[in-house]
Formats: sequence, structure tokens, C-alpha cells
Amino acid sequence: MQLTEVTFDDAVPVDGYGPGFFRVGGQVLHGAVIVTPDKARVWAGLEDDGAALLALAGEVDVIFVGMGPEIAFLPSELRQRLEAAGIGVEVMNSPSACRTYNVLVSEGRRVALAALPV
Repeated sequence: MQLTEVTFDDAVPVDGYGPGFFRVGGQVLHGAVIVTPDKARVWAGLEDDGAALLALAGEVDVIFVGMGPEIAFLPSELRQRLEAAGIGVEVMNSPSACRTYNVLVSEGRRVALAALPV
């Protein structure tokens, strides 16, 4: 089997995560996060009215939403608002969302991660 090293060029990868934090591009962020190819920031999570995610319209095609340690449903109103803004939404647990984001951002895709801590 041939292994290929993943390179991120200028994109910001998720380096790791743990109880209550994410390590993104070498920086530790506590709580929920939004990560795009060029930056990472703390996010208010589902308590946010969706403005932070809707602000990504035109910048990304898909947001991977990590719902914490277990998969859960995204509030349907938020999903509808994101899809109406032209943003695809994939909901999964946070570890899976981090891995999926890293793979696709390494390919140069226009993706974002919005994740609740594990």
C-alpha cells in the first residue's frame, strides 16, 4: 500500500481536539469553533442565531457541522437558512467532521468546519 502525505499548502488544518478544545493550525481554541481554509475562531455554537455560519455564504460550498461526541440533528430552521444561502450542510459527530474537513481542505475544496467540542 502506498501512503501519500497530506499537505495543506496555506490552508488551516485541525491538528487535534480533546475535552472542550480544538487545536487548529497550532493554536488551541476552547469551546466550539468555526474553521475555514484561512482562519479559525471561537464560535457561540448552536446558541448563535446562525449569523456566523451564514456569513460564510459565497466563501464556502459546504459546512461540516460537528455536533460533539455523538451525531445529533441540526435545528431544521438553521439548515434551511444555510441551504437557502447556497451553503451545503453535512452533520456528523465532531471527530468525523474534523477528519472530513482536513481531507477536503487539503484537496483545495471550499469547505468549512463548525464544531462543538467533544
